[in-house]
Amino acid sequence: MKGELEHVIDSARAPALGDIRAAGPGEIVYVLRSATTRKDWPKYWEAVGVALKRGAFVHIVNEEEHT
Repeated sequence: MKGELEHVIDSARAPALGDIRAAGPGEIVYVLRSATTRKDWPKYWEAVGVALKRGAFVHIVNEEEHT
């Protein structure tokens, strides 16, 4: 859907935790599998759960699947 806000979390980059927690309907959070190697991964995983509860669409994908 055009106009959706996308957030990407991987081993090297991630938006602010507050931006993930605030994500809701019409927003997509891509979690690349490499994100699990982040030192702050537990905090991001919690924030992804909040986003999911708020109505954001969460995709957990392999690196090669995300374009």
